[in-house]
Amino acid sequence: MAERAAWRRWFTHRLVRPVEAALVHGLFVLFRALPLDRASAAGGAIARWLGPRLGLSRRARRNLERAFPGIEPARVEALVREMWDNLGRVAAEYPHLSRLRVFEPRAEIETRGLEYVDRARARGKPIIFFAAHLANWEIASLVATRYGVPVHLVYRAANNRWVDQLFREGRRDIAGGLIAKGPEGARVALARLKVGEHLGILADQKMNDGIPVPFFGRDAMTAPALAQFALRFDCTVLPAQVERLGGARFRVTVHPPLDIQRSDDRHADILATMTAVNVLIEDWVRQRPGQWLWVHRRWPD
Repeated sequence: MAERAAWRRWFTHRLVRPVEAALVHGLFVLFRALPLDRASAAGGAIARWLGPRLGLSRRARRNLERAFPGIEPARVEALVREMWDNLGRVAAEYPHLSRLRVFEPRAEIETRGLEYVDRARARGKPIIFFAAHLANWEIASLVATRYGVPVHLVYRAANNRWVDQLFREGRRDIAGGLIAKGPEGARVALARLKVGEHLGILADQKMNDGIPVPFFGRDAMTAPALAQFALRFDCTVLPAQVERLGGARFRVTVHPPLDIQRSDDRHADILATMTAVNVLIEDWVRQRPGQWLWVHRRWPD
């Protein structure tokens, strides 16, 4: 058994990972060579054809059926295709992220609610922007950085180190810095907040050792770091909703800051904050269900 496990690790690291990285790199180069709109459309078409045939789509279908009781099977299939289309577009847009326009005529990204960013800056405290895996979620940190509020983006590193390096390259110009999730990343995030810098967090992923917080009517294990950071450093927490308006066109809406509860019960305060976060994200997903990443293991089976 030990020998088989060792062989599997060797096979994965010496053969599977390099081939995987070469394939991703090839697609990255191809999509970068295409104009943005054509790259986005090609990525969406490939994923829309391939994704629903993958075993991973079973989880997406199950999550949709549980989130929307009574949903018609045809609607489930339509949303699964739309989800894969969006995911393929996100992948194809990575090489173009630094070229996307925001504050200029005919920009690919329109914005709303930036007055809340101005007020947060005037307050003089660190800002935590949170978004979800909706539309092209990388757009939120791009807008903040272009607006003069560079954020250190907390992200989950890819299992393949070569692929992760490629993703880091794609994100290089859209954030003030990149912080990989984990104990070391948490220390880096604390250090950044301590000196008054800002964070960007995708708040909709499952964390096994998180806290149970309602999401679509069921408890979902939720990372409490956002609330912990906000309470410790008196941060302004700004929700950043990203929507795909069609093709490679987007809207980023910054909503009013969360009202952070502060009492003598720290655990209750953390739960209240993360409940408010999940309520907002659930509302965003309900507005654009085909643009959320339903393949996450968001709820315990």
